[in-house]
Amino acid sequence: MTAALYNRDILRLAASIPHQRRLERPQASVEKRAPVCGSRIAVDVVVDGEGRLAALGQEVKACALGQASAALMGASAIGRSRADLARARDHLAAFLDGRRDDPGDWPGLELFRNARPYKARHASIMLAFEAVAEAAAEASLHPGEAQA
Repeated sequence: MTAALYNRDILRLAASIPHQRRLERPQASVEKRAPVCGSRIAVDVVVDGEGRLAALGQEVKACALGQASAALMGASAIGRSRADLARARDHLAAFLDGRRDDPGDWPGLELFRNARPYKARHASIMLAFEAVAEAAAEASLHPGEAQA
């Protein structure tokens, strides 16, 4: 199990998480936790007037799979719409659960194919995508307004 899940690509991504700082004035912040393993991620976002992600901050305290997922999410999230982020979350969940043969068009998610049989790992992999989709949806309700 360990070799299949924690391969060199996963470990490389885990060490290169982008946007790894909290935003000073986010429009929305969401924290998610995977109770089974204790992985946690906090995501701050700002969306532009068109509802696209303009700024992202994240604090990641997760296993290598959760860190790799946060790295993949962070690398391609800026400029995405609320619908894009929700679709990526839903496609990844369906892929991990075996309801889809592919993870959709988000770059790099095929990397989690080996994790599909290990349901206990799915929650950690999903954290970043769940958090950013929820935060973007919340921020899109009030684009242009940062929190005080």
